[in-house]
Amino acid sequence: MQWLKDVIAKYATFRGRARRREYWRFILYYLLAYLLLLGIDVVTGTFSMESQLGFLSGLFLLFMLIPSVAVAVRRLHDTERSGWWVLLAFLPLIGQLVLLFFFIQEGDEGDNAYGPDPKFAQ
Repeated sequence: MQWLKDVIAKYATFRGRARRREYWRFILYYLLAYLLLLGIDVVTGTFSMESQLGFLSGLFLLFMLIPSVAVAVRRLHDTERSGWWVLLAFLPLIGQLVLLFFFIQEGDEGDNAYGPDPKFAQ
């Protein structure tokens, strides 16, 4: 659970690097929390079919927007890419597939332009 505290402590930190483990665990728990809140929205009747969003799940998405972009930027830094690559997410399908490829790549060994190797910094 220490990694979760670290991610939350880096709420809006766009500097540094994030290991694959940190990124994918964040995504896993992000999705689980979102689905749980979406289920609660459906059960309580706060889910809107028009917007495909509920009250609690919408607040969660809004609250987690900055940390999810920040951890994605740090993940790109680990592969020695600029955080601006995250803008590829706005390109339908192709951009998202390219980002997925970047996110699953092994990070650079040793220090790079964005900081020390997080694998050995702990």
